Amino acid sequence: MEEPLISSHDMPATGSLIGGKWRNSERTFEVRDKFTGRKIADVAEASREHVALAVATARKAMESAAQSPHERASVLRGAADLLQKHRRRFEELVLADTGFTIADAAMEVDRAIITLNLSAEEAVRIVGEMVPFAASPGAHRRLGWTQRFPVGVVCAITPFNSPLNTVLHKVAPAYAAGNAVVLKPSAYTPLTAALLGEILLEAGMPAGFLGIVHGDGDSVGSWLLEEQDIAFYTFTGSTRVGRIIQQAAGLRRTQMELGSIASTIVCADADLDRAIPKIANAGFRKAGQVCTSVQRLYAHRSNFDEVVERLAAFAATLPAGDPRLPDTRIGPLISEAAAKRAQTWIEEAAACGARIRHGGRRERSVLEPTVLTEASADQKIWCAEAFAPVIAVHPFDSMEQAYAGANDTPYGLAAGVFTQDVDTALRAASRLRFGTVQINEASSARSDVMPFGGVKDSGFGKEGPAYAIREMTEERLVVFNP
Repeated sequence: MEEPLISSHDMPATGSLIGGKWRNSERTFEVRDKFTGRKIADVAEASREHVALAVATARKAMESAAQSPHERASVLRGAADLLQKHRRRFEELVLADTGFTIADAAMEVDRAIITLNLSAEEAVRIVGEMVPFAASPGAHRRLGWTQRFPVGVVCAITPFNSPLNTVLHKVAPAYAAGNAVVLKPSAYTPLTAALLGEILLEAGMPAGFLGIVHGDGDSVGSWLLEEQDIAFYTFTGSTRVGRIIQQAAGLRRTQMELGSIASTIVCADADLDRAIPKIANAGFRKAGQVCTSVQRLYAHRSNFDEVVERLAAFAATLPAGDPRLPDTRIGPLISEAAAKRAQTWIEEAAACGARIRHGGRRERSVLEPTVLTEASADQKIWCAEAFAPVIAVHPFDSMEQAYAGANDTPYGLAAGVFTQDVDTALRAASRLRFGTVQINEASSARSDVMPFGGVKDSGFGKEGPAYAIREMTEERLVVFNP
């Protein structure tokens, strides 16, 4: 018999978390290691009754077990300490859940600790502002101020590509603001979220303030949309699903981080020693499965050949394979089907004249980091979100041409520009229609403290604890007329 990848001691509960108790069900689904394909666990899929009970329990908890801001901050700091204490378990679960490399799994834990501590800080400084009534004739004696209150039960639906930190970017600010949360993690990566639930309870979060329901979007996700006691939906995933959630939410509030085709522009004056490693990391880390991963790279025609040559050479230094080996830099995609799809897109582009400068080969779910040139505008590898370790490079002659190319997608999440010219940088910030424009960084550079969100079909609303708390609270005006 094969040795299990994760010991039974390290395995978290695999049921639905409702009211502080883990509940099993007759229906289960398998979780498999993304590199070996071996089964890790059977996870209980939430029933319709479980979903309704989780929402009702969350609502009741807000009415009967509310904590003060100081208490919520203490819980979040305690969870950060527990996460550090149990980081080995978390890293192993993240690696098995996702196929991340050792370095990427460690970074996921590091950033999650930061997110918890940032949320704790924000929990105790949720304030409104004074209203300048003196500006209105006859109202100058009035006093007015705003206060912020929890919005209600928050439903968090999270993706596979950040099973700990993205989950916390939703759960931690929601709780910091005084809301209860019902979480539906990705069915690809449920184990990390389950262990997170355990440590949040251990840290002192009231039992009803976190529910976790497992399953796929067609069943559990749809049932969550039917629950009218949910006041706010926060979702990271595809634009297609985002539209379904938005339609079901009606007048209820939402925060959506949706699809993306991220671009980075390398200007003629760019420092390539600085730019190339950042671009490669942004395009290939987590096997390219990041919504801001560099997919389109625009290089000025004067340095196009050098950019391509250096990027391909850098990609060749990034071993792809077993994520548990210390030297591996590119692990598997979330499934073999995802890797086959990306390889098919590469081959289709090559058949139509694109040149593969490096990579393109696949072994099961592992796809080599790939650099392409001369992909036509109608090829999927250029005009659809690849979510794979693939960078397509295209030359440009003028900055306006580069801006137009980057803007020419339905999406607008993040873009990067490498230049040493201040005027070019400021012009890029105004011309690129993206939620984030990075100067001398690639599109996929993120600090957990910053506001993060997109425009156009990439969604709306902001993550980042301070900004997410504003999304997840109601602003109330108080007027005192002496």
